Amino acid sequence: MSDVTVKTRFAPSPTGALHIGNLRTALFNALLARGHGGRFVLRIEDTDRERCSPEATQALMGNLRWLGLDWDEGPEAGGPAPPYHQYERSAIYDAYYARLEAEGYAYPCFCSERELEMARRAQRAAGQPPRYPGTCARLSAEEVARKRAEGLQPALRFRVPPGEEIRFHDRVHGEQRFRTDDLGDFIIRRADGTAAYLFTNAVDDALMGITDVLRGDDHLTNTPRQLLILRALGLPAPRYGHMGLITGDDGAPLSKRNGSRSVDDLEEAGYLPEAILNYLARVGHTYDTDAPLDLDGLAQGFDPARISPSPSRFDPDHLRHWQDEAVQAATAERLRLWLAMDALVPPGYVEELINAVRGNIRFPADGREWAKRVFGPPPALDADAEAAIEGAGAAFFETAVAVAEEGYNRFRGLTEALRERTGVKGKRLFMPLRAALTGRCSGPELQPVVDLMGGERVKARLHRAAALAAERSAQEG
Repeated sequence: MSDVTVKTRFAPSPTGALHIGNLRTALFNALLARGHGGRFVLRIEDTDRERCSPEATQALMGNLRWLGLDWDEGPEAGGPAPPYHQYERSAIYDAYYARLEAEGYAYPCFCSERELEMARRAQRAAGQPPRYPGTCARLSAEEVARKRAEGLQPALRFRVPPGEEIRFHDRVHGEQRFRTDDLGDFIIRRADGTAAYLFTNAVDDALMGITDVLRGDDHLTNTPRQLLILRALGLPAPRYGHMGLITGDDGAPLSKRNGSRSVDDLEEAGYLPEAILNYLARVGHTYDTDAPLDLDGLAQGFDPARISPSPSRFDPDHLRHWQDEAVQAATAERLRLWLAMDALVPPGYVEELINAVRGNIRFPADGREWAKRVFGPPPALDADAEAAIEGAGAAFFETAVAVAEEGYNRFRGLTEALRERTGVKGKRLFMPLRAALTGRCSGPELQPVVDLMGGERVKARLHRAAALAAERSAQEG
């Protein structure tokens, strides 16, 4: 039975390319909504107009669509709580700021950054956690008016009630408790008039009907502050779940320095969306199956209770494993569009080639290489292939040429005739043929590849191998 009350969101700040960590956040929220028949919201948190750009927003939305993570509400989709760009919601925030100030929940703060830093140093020296000392919380209305008259622009701070304990159940970490005395009054609007993340994020979640928020545990300490804001405004709070971050090999949060890659990077490298999704769905989250799943399957098996609170290491080998799984699970038509190698293959043979070499394809370049090896001119021989040809000897390949010229140039006829005339079998028969015909000593099953080549290509490659073996024999002689 679907639970239509579930509504999740992905709320990025588009300051650059979409990376692995943020993508996992989007995926987990999309899966939670999809698995309960709920709704997935995209909200663009772009109040910082200097760092956020429309180009980055469009690129991010393109990344999500490429991965199949379409949103039910948000930019270009609409919904019941527009607008979905935060920079367009300033009037909404201003109304709530005025209400908090009028009801005594917020006050103007004129402290300079230098004054705040001096206070933090003094607190550290005294062995106390650094938090705002409440300097401006006691200003009278006259003092506030005088400072404003002097041209000072204040920030707006939320007045944290003393002596309370904020409790909530985290869907990943379990029961959480925070003392308000440890929080300190915090900024909800900066001195330049821009809205602070803590405020806008909480207010928009409430106004947009968000029921569940899954995010990194670097936001865990933000939650008690946001709960205080929502309580003061009489707004509903979502259920929160804070998951362990993705780290690099060095244990530090994933970044460009230690291996993070953007979605654009992965797409350019040739990764399939299915591979990325199956990998990320299992980073810090477990499934009952190791088989590749489509989005519906990933959603049905997704459970916040299975999210790890501990950091999870980004594993490029594991990502490549899921790429292999995705290639094997894809239809031939899906791979044909992805490989884009029609121009390298005679008409009507693309699907046969894909089925022949599928097990040796990880990225599009692999497929195009095999297209050239099968249908192009004789491919270059790697060192192992040259050694295998030389080891088989000129007599072997002269016999192979003769057999092929007689018309035995499909795999079965060629190998049976060659075995009969030379007495060679097993690896000593197949390895030199593979080397001569494909230029390599490893690769896909030989029969379908050789049969796709056609008789003329087979003969040309065997002639080349015979000449090479004879030349090497003469040099040794």
